[in-house]
Amino acid sequence: MSIEALIAFNLVLLAALASPGAAMLYTVKKTVSAGRRAGVMTGMGLGTAAACWTLAAFLGLESVFALFPWAYGALKAGGALYLIWIAVQTWRHARAPLNDAPTPSARSFAGGLLVNFGNPKSMLFAAAVILVVFPKDLSAGQIAFVVLNHLVLEWLFYGVLATALSAPAARAGYLRLKPIFDRIAASLLGAFGLRLLLER
Repeated sequence: MSIEALIAFNLVLLAALASPGAAMLYTVKKTVSAGRRAGVMTGMGLGTAAACWTLAAFLGLESVFALFPWAYGALKAGGALYLIWIAVQTWRHARAPLNDAPTPSARSFAGGLLVNFGNPKSMLFAAAVILVVFPKDLSAGQIAFVVLNHLVLEWLFYGVLATALSAPAARAGYLRLKPIFDRIAASLLGAFGLRLLLER
């Protein structure tokens, strides 16, 4: 495995992380509403699930999904319904004041895990990138290194994002516009969920 291949993988991964999507939106909402720690833990959950999908891609899970399309469909439907549930709850509580009680770290982490585990398209994306970037004969140690690299990069990205968004000015701006921001977030999360549910 060459350093060029690893750099290419990381650049594609960073571009994917920076593009707007359900994971990014969920992290933003969680951070500005519940604070930096909740945002960091959410990002750690998202990153852990994404790294697991990369490992699954190396292990050939896309072949299993091809053989058992119902498994892929069930996982995708579960993830879509979870995003829609988050959207409904966000919309319903858009005008409610923030609860000052800190969000438990385990709950934030689990929320991030569920958002990305419910998106098996992440694994198909990883499989496509791996196929293009890396040679087929990677050793177990090299595979472990790529997966660990993916995990660390995701954690760093979401850690920086959560730190930036938890600044007092960002939080104050969110509090002023909470009903509007929450309804926009709910609409987008619901749209992501519906698209995941209806896509073939």
